[in-house]
Amino acid sequence: MNLHEYQGKELFRAAGIPVPPGETARNAEEAVAIADRLGYPVVVKAQVLIGGRGKAGGVKVARGPEDARREAGRILGMDIRGHAVRQVLITPATDIEKELYAGIVLDRKAETPLLMVSPDGGVDIEEVARTRPDRILRLHLDARGLPAYRARAAARFLDPRFAIQRRIAPILAQLARVYADQDASLAEINPLVTTPGGEVLALDAKVVLDDNALDRHPDLALMRDPGAEDPGEVEARERGLSYVRLDGTIGCVVNGAGLAMATMDLIQFHGGKPANFLDIGGSSNPEKVTAAMNILARDARVRAVLFNIFGGITRCDDVARGLLTALDRIGMRLPIVIRLTGTNEKEARDLLSSRGMTALSDMDEAVRAVIARAAEAA
Repeated sequence: MNLHEYQGKELFRAAGIPVPPGETARNAEEAVAIADRLGYPVVVKAQVLIGGRGKAGGVKVARGPEDARREAGRILGMDIRGHAVRQVLITPATDIEKELYAGIVLDRKAETPLLMVSPDGGVDIEEVARTRPDRILRLHLDARGLPAYRARAAARFLDPRFAIQRRIAPILAQLARVYADQDASLAEINPLVTTPGGEVLALDAKVVLDDNALDRHPDLALMRDPGAEDPGEVEARERGLSYVRLDGTIGCVVNGAGLAMATMDLIQFHGGKPANFLDIGGSSNPEKVTAAMNILARDARVRAVLFNIFGGITRCDDVARGLLTALDRIGMRLPIVIRLTGTNEKEARDLLSSRGMTALSDMDEAVRAVIARAAEAA
């Protein structure tokens, strides 16, 4: 679950990380009132669940009420990489001396959290890793979190001045506590800035929470902003489906996460691009299948659908009935390629054949077929 910047800053502030004051506004007049209270100049920042706001023109400085009104009015309603801006954060402008980077992610290979810091903040850390890997320090965390001596080592990597190191080290330790205490999969400050007066401030906050742990954090679950999420992902969550939208043209409906990953890999291998990850699980419930097909039917980029089912505990004939029921309900017009294999496979083929549909058994053949159908529909 992604948090907005202002929500991430609330978590940082509660943990003791120094964060500038700020309030959100949903219209230009609210923005001006907040800016008047905070004092000019202020920064007007689009609140969307995606990066690249500054490059898209979603972060602007306002030096007076008219500036604040104009910039807030312009940014509100802006589309940033497919995300509509519904609110802006108003925060005082900071006199920046230096921009740093600090972030904690899950290192899946090492199966442990990883602290990354760089003196080159304010830019994509991926770009720094690609062009100047020596400018990134990586430290794995353990059950202790980030001990003081390791926090000090990271602070020395970021800034040579002892006085600044003494301010940075506790911020890094507090960031590690936020990551652990809130069951995050990402906690990032970019930029972490120093000021000419010797302060160290978190000017941005990016926090991603592990959805699987939200039952332990009902307060954090309330921070979810469905209006800022992909509608398909919202519906999938409500229907008990696992769905992630991608940027391809081939819709995938698969039972089982492992098979879904293999399906996407095979589509890429044969030259196609998957439009989504969609796992309906072991269920043959027509309601779930209908919801899955509805989600794909609404995605304008999808040109063909691969329905890939391996019948283990799940019976293929039950899944076939669910698919036919779903198609009757929604009147799907997209080309569909079906691959069924496993328990009660013959019964499933007979059911589909009675409706003029053919099911393949070979996965490579099915993938090549759906890629061809998508190309015909282009």
